[in-house]
Amino acid sequence: MAETTAGPATPHQETTSAFRPSSHWTAWGQWLALFTMTVDHLTRYVLPGDWDLSWAGSSIGRIAFPLFAAMVAWHGLFNTRNPLRYSRRILIIGLVAQIPYMMMPRASDAFILNVCFTLASGLALGALVRQGWQHYQQQTLGFGWLMLGAAVGVTVWYLLGFWVEYGHNGLLLIPLFMFAMQALSDTGDALKSRLWAGLAAFPVLWIAGQMNASDMAKSFTVATCVLVLMLAAGAAQRVPPVALAMPRRLWLAWYPGHFALIALWLLLSGQLAG
Repeated sequence: MAETTAGPATPHQETTSAFRPSSHWTAWGQWLALFTMTVDHLTRYVLPGDWDLSWAGSSIGRIAFPLFAAMVAWHGLFNTRNPLRYSRRILIIGLVAQIPYMMMPRASDAFILNVCFTLASGLALGALVRQGWQHYQQQTLGFGWLMLGAAVGVTVWYLLGFWVEYGHNGLLLIPLFMFAMQALSDTGDALKSRLWAGLAAFPVLWIAGQMNASDMAKSFTVATCVLVLMLAAGAAQRVPPVALAMPRRLWLAWYPGHFALIALWLLLSGQLAG
């Protein structure tokens, strides 16, 4: 996502990072993320099952979440001075979208919070971990307090993982993206630096590989993460500006809006069938 959501936003111009890589790719990513998410939800909830389009959700549809997670991590890392405020903005979108999201037909009746809660919580966890570590390095936070904060963070992650879309793995993806993106963007020519960057990228790919059941879904999710990590490693500097920037209101409204339209369609279809 771009600055401000889970379904989207625009980046702040202020940053606390000494090196700020180009964010042109996220403008392209916004269009791709909304397209792949919409394909996933249309094939899952709207189009007739006898069309046998489940392959689209297991391929194209598996690009959306890691791409949203990558954009949220990128903007939280490089394009905002206040990641927690950015997280709150994503959370607002999630609150607006929750009711129509709950109207979607599901295999289970379990209460689940939509993906905006996953993205907002993952960003908050990643930002707090980074802030805690920075304070510890600056000796403004003792080791005991650091460990206490880590224990609280792990507990929150564990408990929240049962309630949000994409679960525990989804919550971990953004903090791991932030860790890997920082390491890759800071990579120098020294062998030790390159090895460290490669090691930092591995957990992202491992988690991505755990997030889906089918081999095809796993491959699309992992491939999306590989592409984003390549951008963090320097390829982002070569991405040109997008010709048509997505309107901010469209970016912010699409996630709750498209669920509301799908819910309306399902309601009308049910009335016609009855």
